[in-house]
Amino acid sequence: MTAALIQARELRVEYPGRAGGRVRALRDVDLDILQGETLGLVGESGCGKSTLGRALLRVIEPASGRIEFGGTDLTRLRGRQLRRTRAELQMVFQDPFGSLNPRRRIADIVAEPLLRARGATRAEAAKTVAELLDLVGLGAEAGGRRPHEFSGGQRQRIGIARALASSPQFVVADEAVSALDVSIQAQVLNLLSDLVRDRGLTMLFISHDLGVVRHIADRIAVMYLGQIIEIASRDAFFAAPAHPYSRALLSSVPVLRPGEKREQEVLEGELPDPANPPEGCLFRTRCPIATEECRTTAPELREITPGRSVRCHLPLVTSE
Repeated sequence: MTAALIQARELRVEYPGRAGGRVRALRDVDLDILQGETLGLVGESGCGKSTLGRALLRVIEPASGRIEFGGTDLTRLRGRQLRRTRAELQMVFQDPFGSLNPRRRIADIVAEPLLRARGATRAEAAKTVAELLDLVGLGAEAGGRRPHEFSGGQRQRIGIARALASSPQFVVADEAVSALDVSIQAQVLNLLSDLVRDRGLTMLFISHDLGVVRHIADRIAVMYLGQIIEIASRDAFFAAPAHPYSRALLSSVPVLRPGEKREQEVLEGELPDPANPPEGCLFRTRCPIATEECRTTAPELREITPGRSVRCHLPLVTSE
């Protein structure tokens, strides 16, 4: 069994709400991300995917809970110790232009993590930057130019080079290809897959697009209203999702493989207000098979078959 590089336990994030209240964006999330894997995190907009990614990196401070990275509790780190550890944890952002300083040269943007987090000399940083720009397919000569001189796909490659500069162990890719054309998406996805394989990276790949996630992820985690509601291997998930919400999500993905069939399902209703969630199961107000137990009792995330966990009283899969 591969060990977990990242472990979240009872992780909770809250934001200020209306009338002085609090909105719970993450609800006691338990999650293991295994060494060397790509975990795909999916769900509707507003379900807490990006919040979870940022909380794991301590970009957002959790209200409670624990985050362990290689056995170190990140929630207890402060100051220089936290900055040193953060060099091992990096992010590739959704907007490849907005995340790059338009006034700086590419070489300076990519070199910054090396100079700040790793204490590299200017000469060492310049050598590494040239190697990274070659690695992501731009060439060392790109270092003398500025972000506006590149296309969206090229800017995303720059963002990847910057994320790799400090030689991290864990990378969060937050909707890293959603702003790109389909043909460019494939190039960036292939690049990320190659980097995970060749550099031994562990990655959390956040996306609303299940088709993209299917291409890159080893396992799938599904979020709904701040909770993880299903975790399964990629093949098991796409063959037969166990949660009614997962099945509805998957039904919206076009069937591209010969012989694959899928019934179309449409979710009724809107995502509930996070400030006023339903009692019992959070999904029951939109679930076609909800019972009285779903109204009165919140289900736990439990393993129903080896490697597959689901938060549902009536899982659609009970054996594999």
